Amino acid sequence: MVRSEGQGRLPGIAPVSVIDIGSNSVRVVIYEGLSRAPAVLFNEKVLCGLGKGLGSNGRMDDEGVARALAALKRFKALSDQAKATDIYVLATAAAREATNGPDFTEKAHEILGQEIHVLSGEDEARYSALGVISGFHEVDGVAGDLGGGSLELIDIKGKEFGKGITLPLGGLRLSESSGNSLSKARTFARKHVNTARFLEKGEGRDFYAVGGTWRSLAKLHMEQTQYPLHMMQGYELSLAEMQKLLEEVVAAKDSKDPAWQAVSKSRRALLPYGAIAMQEVLNVMKPARVIFSAQGVREGYLYSLLPDEERDADPLLVAADQLAILRARSPEHARELAEWTGRMVSFFDVEETEEESRYRQAACLLADISWRAHPDYRGLQALNVIAHSSFVGITHAGRAYLALANYYRFEGLNDNGATSPLAAIATPRLLELAKLLGGLLRVVYLFSASMPGLVDHLTFRRSDNPDLDLEFVVPPAYRNFEGERLDGRLQQLAKLTGKRIAFRFE
Repeated sequence: MVRSEGQGRLPGIAPVSVIDIGSNSVRVVIYEGLSRAPAVLFNEKVLCGLGKGLGSNGRMDDEGVARALAALKRFKALSDQAKATDIYVLATAAAREATNGPDFTEKAHEILGQEIHVLSGEDEARYSALGVISGFHEVDGVAGDLGGGSLELIDIKGKEFGKGITLPLGGLRLSESSGNSLSKARTFARKHVNTARFLEKGEGRDFYAVGGTWRSLAKLHMEQTQYPLHMMQGYELSLAEMQKLLEEVVAAKDSKDPAWQAVSKSRRALLPYGAIAMQEVLNVMKPARVIFSAQGVREGYLYSLLPDEERDADPLLVAADQLAILRARSPEHARELAEWTGRMVSFFDVEETEEESRYRQAACLLADISWRAHPDYRGLQALNVIAHSSFVGITHAGRAYLALANYYRFEGLNDNGATSPLAAIATPRLLELAKLLGGLLRVVYLFSASMPGLVDHLTFRRSDNPDLDLEFVVPPAYRNFEGERLDGRLQQLAKLTGKRIAFRFE
């Protein structure tokens, strides 16, 4: 046996680094590569507060500048250590508005040896829109990206978006411009938000919340409700739920609650100002839901660098296929299952929506990623890995479906303590489809031995026998697969679906 390099990363791509110089924080994110579904190799931020005092004296904070430049030296070293082939540097409100901004960007250029892209407010809104587009399937609404110095708002429909606007309502700036008065902050925010007349066209659509302060609101709500999935991407709240939470945050109601410990101390002081900014946006827009996005300017910038063909790819299916390449016994077999199950579900009177079809394909691509676990834990490992992976282009209910379908595939078609938290997130329809897919996979895996080349020769067929509904047709070449265990799996599927099913070995 030859010792080799680790195979835990995708071949053929090289790391890229994005350094984001914001008004409140400076962050480096090193990605596995430029991809439709990039995985994060390394992520670190320093809260520098560059925008502190900017509203009153027009300058970036001197101490913040010193901390930021020190952080950039470290981020350059980290990027080089990770062998990033490209370093992209983005700077936002503080760098573009401060009188000492040009001096700062010149020093940053000397440290990093890279061009510093000082984004205009319109640029920020555009890249934020692209970030949301890159992370969601069929976007329809308004994206709001709240930073330390500014709030960018932009209308998005599908992959098209309008001309974004920027407002001076970042959490740091709003707190300072109001003299730390929440009532003055509300008056200031309302005045500026009322200039964004296009928000009224968002009524009944979705509001996509981007930015660390707003993500902290989601984190707080998750803790309060003991929500089983602690991930921001795709977390949804109805307008009424969101308004209730915002009122509590502004009033500092229950701030002694242990749930508040989920919000970092550095964020807590700005949380009421972020809440006020969102309140004023929601009051004008009246969306149906607020959906939180972990994808923002950084991801949008990388997405803009992709060729059109890659931008059009489905990020969920790309990520699931990548995980199959890294962890399945045969990615080719996983792809066969994605196609085969698509042909089989119609025999069980299921007409999938486009979204349900995407989820089923992704679940099949992920169906064998836990094979190296102990047999008693393969189902649980599949459930945990899939539920907690950093997928985009999927709702939380869809994520529960993917995880549950693969748990059922290993552990059987009944619910237990391991499934109940995710089953509560999935819709009744998705829960039903997850069990159907799990039942199909339990049968077909006993033929394939997780290897390609056989699945496409198998099919269900409506039966002419009055005592049967369906026959599972097996060609003569595979007659030797017949056995008690196989029939037992088929009858589990029959019981689940209410169909009378039998094998037919032709």
